Amino acid sequence: MTFLTHLFNGLTQGSIYAIIALGYTMVYGIAKMLNFAHGDIIMVGSYIIYTCMVSLNIPSVFSILIAMAFCTVLGIVTEKVAYRPLRGASSSLAVLITAIGVSYLLQNLALLIFKADPKQFSSVVSLGNISLFDGQLIIYGYMLVTIIVCVVVMVGLTLFVKKTKAGQAMQAVSEDRGAAQLMGINVNATIALTFAIGSALAAVAGALMCSASPTLTPYIGTMPGIKAFVAAVFGGIGSIPGAMLGGILIGIIEKISEAYISSQMADAIVFAVLIVVLLVKPAGLLGKNVQEKV
Repeated sequence: MTFLTHLFNGLTQGSIYAIIALGYTMVYGIAKMLNFAHGDIIMVGSYIIYTCMVSLNIPSVFSILIAMAFCTVLGIVTEKVAYRPLRGASSSLAVLITAIGVSYLLQNLALLIFKADPKQFSSVVSLGNISLFDGQLIIYGYMLVTIIVCVVVMVGLTLFVKKTKAGQAMQAVSEDRGAAQLMGINVNATIALTFAIGSALAAVAGALMCSASPTLTPYIGTMPGIKAFVAAVFGGIGSIPGAMLGGILIGIIEKISEAYISSQMADAIVFAVLIVVLLVKPAGLLGKNVQEKV
């Protein structure tokens, strides 16, 4: 039963990583940008939920919706102000450095507004627990909600990309931005929509993180953001199923390592597994090798 407990913990943590990784993989797959400020948008969403629930006494569901709306606007503004002017830059380092700058800006704004002391508040999930095998295995309500939300988000996002006009525009921009523009697709609007969806998912991930560990600091999104990026690369960055698979596997590897090897070594083991996988499959588990024309 102990192994099953650690497995469910890994599935829960991995589901959070998967939702964050979906934001990374969509932005990179369509805009060919690495938005390293993504983890800090999770932090912003978490603080919005905290403010709504604790200071304004707004129910958790509405608090999450407000956080999603705020993060969506934040994502669109960030793309337009910080990333769009650099889209034609000769070096990808310009976008990377800007993303790091946006990350530090959001962290320092949170420090100014909310201070550095940790904030405590109740979980956003009020679902009861499930006890199995005479109480030897307890599945907490937030675990079930997190796993279900992850599956729903992945399925919904896949259907959106494959079945809707906006999703098909995203695929076209991902394949060839210039050709898509010639066919009448608004590239700027399509990329802005991608950032909006990714940022809304970051708010969802923030809500789920607050359910698992309702303690907030301005740096709460940093390590989950890095691990979610690892998950996106692990599964194949640019692939929606790959992001989910990578996130869940990273979560399981992390929790099993903490339980049976060493809690101090868990992060190192996660990165070591990533290196081994990339040596065997450079494009990730579900990624495709793309040949560039010279």
